Amino acid sequence: MSLHPVGIIGTGKYTPERILSNQELERMVETNDEWIVTRTGIKERRIAAESEATSDLAYQAALKALEAANLKAADLDLIIVATITPDMFFPSTACLLQNKLGAAKAAAFDLSAACSGFIYGLATASNMIATGMYKNALVIGAETLSRITDYTDRNTCILFGDGAGAVVLGEVPEGRGFRSFELGADGSGGELLKISGGGSRIPASQQSLEDKKHFIHMAGNDVFKFAVRIMGGAAEEALSKAGMTKADVDLLVPHQANIRIIQSALNRLDLPEEKAMINLNKYGNMSAASIPVALAEAVEQDRVKEGDCVVFVGFGGGLTWGASVLVW
Repeated sequence: MSLHPVGIIGTGKYTPERILSNQELERMVETNDEWIVTRTGIKERRIAAESEATSDLAYQAALKALEAANLKAADLDLIIVATITPDMFFPSTACLLQNKLGAAKAAAFDLSAACSGFIYGLATASNMIATGMYKNALVIGAETLSRITDYTDRNTCILFGDGAGAVVLGEVPEGRGFRSFELGADGSGGELLKISGGGSRIPASQQSLEDKKHFIHMAGNDVFKFAVRIMGGAAEEALSKAGMTKADVDLLVPHQANIRIIQSALNRLDLPEEKAMINLNKYGNMSAASIPVALAEAVEQDRVKEGDCVVFVGFGGGLTWGASVLVW
């Protein structure tokens, strides 16, 4: 069976209006702007309005991606939402989004791979199109991390923000599209980044609330060391699978967690900073939304040209990682 070439035919993003600056955080916890910027590169992040849930952010990003792809919701065969902050346990955020969009013929499900979720979603959807199972797919990374962030914990509250990025996948001309995927997981590191409350292990209770089990807990130094090791390595592996080298890379779109992690990946790939799409100063870490929002901004800024080699790479809780090579 010959596989169809699959690529990104539309991008879109949505970030909430409210900005939470480092100066505001200085008034909430013991921290300061210089400390945050030096260690993370983050200056501000976006916070969803009280009326906004993850599906609302995803919806706005989806509309823009569909418009860019010149498609209607009715044209979609598949919707995948990568998120760790669904509107609710079930139905999936993807099903709620399907209904809002009116994408009546689309299959829909959520995917949970934390900050790597968008790349996992790309791999899943692109293979379904490549085999001819579906024609058009919507893949979204969407998060309202502000709802699971403890704003009394100065180690985590400085990092996270809300937003959504969307792409439409479809058939592209021969020689374009996805060339490779590199996905991985190391469940032995699951304790390093987690929300332990609310599931079947620790159901919601008065005690779980008092113990703050429903907020993000992160062993920052351990996650940092893992990320520095895995980001460059995963990107190199994806390039090798694609039959390409570091010299072929026109644009790196990394997960926006920490400027020092991004810089270490650039060093490993021998890339100058101008070959990376970096926007975490404005948005912080948006988990599964960070790569698609960065990609949408790169497209808006005309930083991606036809024929360019674009590399996506990310890491997240699980622990998980993913990388992909795309010829635009």
